[in-house]
This record gives sequence, structure tokens and C-alpha cells, in this order.
Amino acid sequence: MSTQLKGPVATEIEQRLRAALSPEQLAVIDDSEMHRGHAGHDGSGESHFTVEIVSAEFAGKNRVARQRLVSTALADLLRDKVHALAIKARAPGEA
Repeated sequence: MSTQLKGPVATEIEQRLRAALSPEQLAVIDDSEMHRGHAGHDGSGESHFTVEIVSAEFAGKNRVARQRLVSTALADLLRDKVHALAIKARAPGEA
């Protein structure tokens, strides 16, 4: 996991995913700066994220089901605070 300082939205994403999916690995990456000037970027940051997560909860589930698990855990954040979320979800042992 990164030792980078995290803002309040990234911290909330991390806490919710840890509580909901008990991941073995989790990285919440703030991609907002890469989207400066694009739709959804209001200049305040913390609008675009990538989540890289490894959880046993994903075993036997397809990509869509995995993304639904993540989206469900973050539902109100996705509605109210996060403009875009890229999800890289794997089960333990997957490359």
C-alpha cells in the first residue's frame, strides 16, 4: 500500500472497502490531477480514482460481479463525490 498522504475521499473509499471486502491488498489511487480541465474535475481534487483490490470475496465471480461489490460499498460516494472510478479487482492468486 502507498505511503502517500490521502485526502478525505480516498480515506473513506479505503475504509469502506476494507470493511466490506476484507482485502488482502488495496490501493486507492487519486487520478484527479490527470483529469484537470475534463468533465467532473472541479479543481478541488479527489474526483477521479483507481482502486486496485485483491479479495477472497471475488473468487468465482466475473468482472461485472466484482465491480458491483465495489460499487455497492461506495454507492453514495459514487453518487455524491466521485466522478470516475476505475476498478481492478482480483481474487487471491490471480495474476
